[in-house]
Amino acid sequence: MKSKFLSFVLAMAVTFTFSAFAQTGSAATPSNPAATTPPAASTAPTTAPAPTGPGKVGTINIQDAIFASNEGRRDMDALQKKYEPKQAELKNQNDELESLKKQMSTQQDKLNEEALANLKKQIDGKQKTFDRAVQDAQEEVGNQQQEIASRILSKMAPMIVKYSQENGYTLIIDTSKPWPQSPVLWWNPDAVDITKNVVETYNAQSGVPAPASSAGGTKPAAKPPATTTPKPATPKPSEAPK
Repeated sequence: MKSKFLSFVLAMAVTFTFSAFAQTGSAATPSNPAATTPPAASTAPTTAPAPTGPGKVGTINIQDAIFASNEGRRDMDALQKKYEPKQAELKNQNDELESLKKQMSTQQDKLNEEALANLKKQIDGKQKTFDRAVQDAQEEVGNQQQEIASRILSKMAPMIVKYSQENGYTLIIDTSKPWPQSPVLWWNPDAVDITKNVVETYNAQSGVPAPASSAGGTKPAAKPPATTTPKPATPKPSEAPK
């Protein structure tokens, strides 16, 4: 499942990166070649050219593009493997905690007041330790995800701008977030989405081979997990997730 924090970071990064490249492109290539020399004096009124028609609009899911690229999938696989020991450790802590809760649930009527108080204290202490460990792991994994996304985006963004210019696009909209979080209510991916083309172009540019796990098959779009750790168990009777 997708990380809300990561999505926010990506959205901000896309905004600033695209703006920077757009400004750089505008400064490097004036729309009016004559703008570099003083215009001759003239009393004739200047009329702006009439628009020739609507601009070509495309969409891209930036998050999918980053994590579906060979580089993104490779780095996310490595991140998953890196935190497998921590995941196993947290699972053991969670199992131990659940065992104590089950013990209290089934034996609380048989335990004396002191024994029951000690068991509750033990559960509370382990719950706090477990919750803190899960939170720390989530933050650490989130920071690693952010680093991966930022690094790939810094190389992918100028390529997207170049691809868009070469293919006649005047506007590219990020569809990483669904409506109403995104202003895009509906679009036809088959007609306007450039995510797949961008991923293929970036893969060719980066030179990173496809991960061995997907060799010979269709490349799935890798999604950054919000956490690689188990959710802390709670004593609530019921609970209502990328």
